[in-house]
Amino acid sequence: MYYEDSIVEEVRTKNDIVDVIGSYVKLTKKGANHMGLCPFHGEKTPSFSVSQSKQMYRCFGCGVGGNVFTFLMEYENYTFVEALRVLAERAGIELPQKEQSEEAKKSHEQKNKLLEANRLAARYYYAILRSDRGQGAMEYLRNRELTDETMQHFGLGYSDKFGGGLYKYLKKEGYSDEFLKLTGLVNIDEQKGGSDKFWNRVMFPIMDINNKVIAFGGRVMGDGTPKYLNSPETKLFDKSRNLYGLNFARTSRKSYFLLCEGYMDVIALHQAGFTNAVASLGTAFTGLHANLMSRYVKEVILTYDSDEAGTKAALRAIPILKESGISARVINMKPYKDPDEFIKALGADEYQKRIEQAVSSFFFEIAVLEQQYDMQDPEQKTRFYNEIAGKLAGFPEEIERNNYMEAIDRIYHMGYENLRHLVNSIGSRKLSQQIAQETKERDREAGKKKGKPEEGIFQSQKMLLTWIAEEPKVYDKINSIISAEDFTEEPYKSVAQMVFEQYEKEKMITPARIIGRFESIEEQAKVAELFSASVREELSEQERNKAFSDTVVRIRKNSLECAGKKAIEENNVAEYQRIIKQMSELSRLTISLR
Repeated sequence: MYYEDSIVEEVRTKNDIVDVIGSYVKLTKKGANHMGLCPFHGEKTPSFSVSQSKQMYRCFGCGVGGNVFTFLMEYENYTFVEALRVLAERAGIELPQKEQSEEAKKSHEQKNKLLEANRLAARYYYAILRSDRGQGAMEYLRNRELTDETMQHFGLGYSDKFGGGLYKYLKKEGYSDEFLKLTGLVNIDEQKGGSDKFWNRVMFPIMDINNKVIAFGGRVMGDGTPKYLNSPETKLFDKSRNLYGLNFARTSRKSYFLLCEGYMDVIALHQAGFTNAVASLGTAFTGLHANLMSRYVKEVILTYDSDEAGTKAALRAIPILKESGISARVINMKPYKDPDEFIKALGADEYQKRIEQAVSSFFFEIAVLEQQYDMQDPEQKTRFYNEIAGKLAGFPEEIERNNYMEAIDRIYHMGYENLRHLVNSIGSRKLSQQIAQETKERDREAGKKKGKPEEGIFQSQKMLLTWIAEEPKVYDKINSIISAEDFTEEPYKSVAQMVFEQYEKEKMITPARIIGRFESIEEQAKVAELFSASVREELSEQERNKAFSDTVVRIRKNSLECAGKKAIEENNVAEYQRIIKQMSELSRLTISLR
């Protein structure tokens, strides 16, 4: 589907990129930009930058970048038209009805076809569970005290012992082997033919927030391994960006989510009335899961298993939630292992009491830490106190840090002033270590970037494009010296052409619009990088003038050197002499920003 550039631009300009990305990622203002943890790769130190002035984003860790359309296409796996429609609706813009392009139509049709195949698979598994072949699985679920209503609500099914039933069923529905490879539902072997991925397992349909089946989880009923088996990632399913039960939990009207470890815990909690329970899908809890949850709630109550593995999982999840702006509390389910066991033994009312008694993540961490030390041993007790002070030093807000110090003093009687002095001392040491580490990493990256000699000229070209984007009027200083032809490689040359044309027509530069003129997400990321060079603000005016002048001269000189080589190869003496004259004039050139 094709839309006029004016419509696309209207939708883009009415969707501030900081607001849109801020609904997915916790962003913090840092200088001219907003920073956060990249939603496209795991990281502990924010390297994901969003520029409000340029209306673009760029991750300096994994290299992704683009405008507001690119972000939705990457994060939500939308086509451009799907992203445009979502953003148009968000801005209250009615899009004209248009015919879809062949590419967009093909992508849309394939997604719908995958959804239909998953729907048929869910119906198949559902029917098998309720047939004679599913008696063992039905008995297993009823022994787990699930009601028929709950099984129906979650669409539970069964993949029977014969490993080709679903494959044969889908083939009868007209699906080719080539397409079925894309579904993740079957395995296709050139010699042996097709077979089901899941067999002899209780089946849990995994749904998106619109209640569409996008994948499956299968659980063995005995001692087989693996205990749980999930669908592989497909065009519909990314396990790091989906949570089991979220389609129901997001409409529960509770201000928090209950985060569990598995499907059965989620189902047991929902059956008991706790319809705000979710779980990650056969993978460790990640920042991508936390970002997803932050769109709906600001608090999560962890209800992981009470054993050592569950405790470790909770300790890993707490800082991930915190980085996404979500506060966490932890439920104590002892003496029972998990929510399913707890509710079977004590009921929903007692579980509600445990929710109300859930401790803050900080005090949970301290309680776990205390178990590792002999508090009767002065040396170990001192080490424990230092550990507490180290955690307190990690609170960025002074008021919050002081409140926790007062609470810790009441519990452990450390003496508030002694504790404050220890926390400040550790905080200063941590800051020094952090600065040293960041300096080391910058030096290492700088060493990597030295690389080939020609990389220096690309950095200069990138620097000039960024400079013009941030201070468009500097173009008037260089337009008689530099042209787009002086940018020697793609995409530098094409981007420079667009930048110069845009300024000459509008006397302004809009990087987000230029990014949008490139079709592929990979190209858009490269273009975003060209507008993301570091123009150091701490330089004096004299230093900035020199840096700017040197950058322009370096680009023009490189262009002349390339032209000179070509003139020599073509034996064009007149052209070579003209280039030599220009090089001589260039050596005397100085340019001021003012």
